Amino acid sequence: MHTKRIIPCLDIKNGRVVKGIKFVDLKDAGEPSETAAAYDRAGADEVVFLDITASADNRNTQLEWVRNVASKLFIPFTVGGGIKSVDDFRAILREGADKIAINSAAIMNPELISEAADKFGSQCVVVAIDAKRRENGSGWTIYKNGGRVDMEMDAVEWAVTAQRLGAGEILLTSMDADGTKAGYDLELTKAVSGSVGIPVIASGGAGELSHFYDAINYAGAEAVLAASLFHYKELEISKVKEYLRDRNISVRI
Repeated sequence: MHTKRIIPCLDIKNGRVVKGIKFVDLKDAGEPSETAAAYDRAGADEVVFLDITASADNRNTQLEWVRNVASKLFIPFTVGGGIKSVDDFRAILREGADKIAINSAAIMNPELISEAADKFGSQCVVVAIDAKRRENGSGWTIYKNGGRVDMEMDAVEWAVTAQRLGAGEILLTSMDADGTKAGYDLELTKAVSGSVGIPVIASGGAGELSHFYDAINYAGAEAVLAASLFHYKELEISKVKEYLRDRNISVRI
């Protein structure tokens, strides 16, 4: 079994970490670089940094924010938000990011996945998918611009396409579960992880220790991401890892 990763997520708006429920009602959760440094000390395996309004505002990720966070980290660091070109990849990697997450740009220009993978390697390219269950329950559709625009594209099919084009990882967020603390969308996660051969990071809905175990053991996630649970110290990363280790899940202690 691969070593599973515990990843806190920093959603950034106006230079601050924020967290909401189902992508709305955002509340302040701290300063990005200090929050990232605290997670590094706490034993996080990676940190994900998402500039959540960059695409909707039609601007690039703020390089200064990336630089400040990277200066405090000694673990892998993924950056997403407003990235539209290989040049944007290059600029953010130069500021200290290890991987780049693309969502809206990948949907609108799928060849960006291939171009970036050819230039920097698949391991650098993370395709982020924001998925919401269809009202008729028949599956999930994907959204762009931070969950604002329904693309009427199937989430599982898009994940398969992203892998074929060169993505090295899928960051899969359930919009229905986001911020609810009711658990990851196991059905969604299992559907995607069972359809691709690259790691899937489960995101959206973590609320208690068993949720992390279920996402890995039942739904096949290679990594589990959480935000508010860690930001507000409702759970410590070390406790999550101990819980998983005690249940024979391989983690880095």
